[in-house]
Amino acid sequence: MNDPEAFAASSDAARSARPLRHVQRFAMSGPVTLERGGVLPGLTVAYETYGTLNEARDNAVLVCHALSGDSHVARHDDADDPGWWDCLVGPGRNLDTNRLFVICANVLGGCRGTTGPDSLDPRSGRAYGADFPEITMGDVVRTQVALVDHLGITRLRAVVGGSMGGMQAMLWATAYPQRVAAVALLATAHRLGAQALAFDVVARNAILTDPGFHGGSYYDKPGHGPDTGLAIARMLGHITYLSRESMQDKFEADRHRPRQLDTAFEARFSVGSYLAYQGERFVERFDANTYLRLSLAIDRFDLGGTPEALIRNLAPATCRWLVVSFSSDWLFPPDQSRELVRALVAAGKGVSSCEITSRAGHDAFLLENELDLYGPLVQALVAHAGDGAGSPPIPRAVDALGHDPSAIFYQDRLDYARICALIPAGASVLDLGCGTGGLLRRLRERGGGRLVGVELDQRQVTVAVARGLDVVNADIEAGLAQFATRSFDVVVLSHTLQAVRGVEHVLDEMLRVGRSVILSFPNAAHARHRRRLAEHGRAPETTGLTRYHWYNTPDIRLVTITDFEALCDLKGWRINKRIFLDTATSGEAQGDPALTADVAVYALNL
Repeated sequence: MNDPEAFAASSDAARSARPLRHVQRFAMSGPVTLERGGVLPGLTVAYETYGTLNEARDNAVLVCHALSGDSHVARHDDADDPGWWDCLVGPGRNLDTNRLFVICANVLGGCRGTTGPDSLDPRSGRAYGADFPEITMGDVVRTQVALVDHLGITRLRAVVGGSMGGMQAMLWATAYPQRVAAVALLATAHRLGAQALAFDVVARNAILTDPGFHGGSYYDKPGHGPDTGLAIARMLGHITYLSRESMQDKFEADRHRPRQLDTAFEARFSVGSYLAYQGERFVERFDANTYLRLSLAIDRFDLGGTPEALIRNLAPATCRWLVVSFSSDWLFPPDQSRELVRALVAAGKGVSSCEITSRAGHDAFLLENELDLYGPLVQALVAHAGDGAGSPPIPRAVDALGHDPSAIFYQDRLDYARICALIPAGASVLDLGCGTGGLLRRLRERGGGRLVGVELDQRQVTVAVARGLDVVNADIEAGLAQFATRSFDVVVLSHTLQAVRGVEHVLDEMLRVGRSVILSFPNAAHARHRRRLAEHGRAPETTGLTRYHWYNTPDIRLVTITDFEALCDLKGWRINKRIFLDTATSGEAQGDPALTADVAVYALNL
């Protein structure tokens, strides 16, 4: 830990207290009444913009920052200081400022230019200090709305935010639905969990009990204010931003070789020197009263403590949603994002989600570790915000993931035409194991009702979202509880049954959610398979729509037409349509389908 670059992977590494070179200011005349009853005589909003607002004024994206952020989301030029989200925002980045007009404002109650506790109260000529009123996320968003109005923007293409910024984005969607076409939420939640609340309580107590706090009126007192309490609050925060895995990666190998610091805090272990460094750096640029006001606003943010309340509060939203969580984030854990996605689905909203596997913890949304997944997702959402029917091109960043455009999921598979023919025009469709959305895209081009996909593979979700589709990242084996009974006209499972472990459970759930079910699968009893095994003693190679060998196939079972129909008889499922395909001839199978068909398509209902 003696290496000066040892802390470079921190989300705080590039931040400083230096003046912001490109900051702009917008003044709101008062009085401004806040949700909890406080009144400000007026206020100033510090903000920065990137790119150019186009003539139609429809390329504006608002980026909302987390608790410790500010308006400086990215560099403006090579001479500028780094921003806190440089990896996502800038020329040629996923939020491409060559095409988009990006706005980022320091929040109300902040300490980087927007009116907050360290600002002068014009009524007294002194800093507000303890007299600065309590604020809510609603107050923060109202000042952003005023700023957007000031910039002459009627409707934002998207609002993007992580952590506390995601809470702001949710309020844009629900309180101002006519003002935003899409929201991207990263590492956030509709309400804080009890464990996260507990950490905030301890952090605030560290500040409140610091002898230098003086009841919040420390600006004109000798000394440095509650620096120790604020530094400890930040140390505690950094623990929650990391994960067990990332702490092991950072500190375990050299736990007894801490970075040498001139500090009053314990630094005998490498993790201790890291926390001391982060705490003392934070004090240089942040105000303790701001920490108190903003952390309390986060803790009070609550879109619903029950599924019913959450669905009700999400009801006004009309935009598309993207919800991204990270597997090792225990401050805003993925299960909270799943709750939000379930509620959005139940409310009939257009939503895509991805639970990204990461070792970086809560900080993952600010780092480049998983940028190749979450960056293209945000890019795709913004690219398709407000789009109607059609098939826009896949963004270049998604192609860069390594997908071969000639691969099977870029093609119209032979069974797709037959499946589409079985789906009535205008029907709502849930496609399980949708891959990159080939079938859904075909249905969308035909025109129809609500289309939703479910896919486990994160990279395939990224491609599907880039196609403008709504896809939920989930494991169908875990059930379809997020989908209400009879909530779709048709539920599809195409060429996936052979990879499903709990076949009865999945099919029962499909028949619960859909009024009818369509599925396709490879027929393992095809004559070619039989000959290969009987005459050559070789395991069958997957044929039909994909091709695998025994040692690399994802399939866990051999499904035959005869066995499947026997299951339908056993369960009492009614078979309404059978289609048997021979992919070698690209047509219908002739003769006995048990021998001649290598792909079967069935339509079922109860």
